[in-house]
Amino acid sequence: MNHDQLYLLKPDFHDRGKIYFCPGCAEMVGLLEFYPALKQRVDVHYVDYPRPRPELISLLGEENQSCPVLVLKSVPPDLPARLKVQRANGHAFVAGAREIAEYLAHVHGTGLPH
Repeated sequence: MNHDQLYLLKPDFHDRGKIYFCPGCAEMVGLLEFYPALKQRVDVHYVDYPRPRPELISLLGEENQSCPVLVLKSVPPDLPARLKVQRANGHAFVAGAREIAEYLAHVHGTGLPH
């Protein structure tokens, strides 16, 4: 793994007869558009909505297949304690759009969510 891995749900998924998108995933797409340099530093993967999500299960286990999620290449030693890095199956990860945005701000110098 050369970069952190960002997993997002594909848009326009069907659930109970309606078409949806994931607001947190859309927030991450917007962040990548605000800060295009992130696209060179983070690998983005789109996964299907229905569970199970095998790609995430193989990395983080069945209990950690929610999106958005950022699987970390490594944990920076100077990471502030307020940033919640979780661990599963030998991988460190950050879950949730705001938490991921805060992590990326600290590591890559983007703006913080307000």
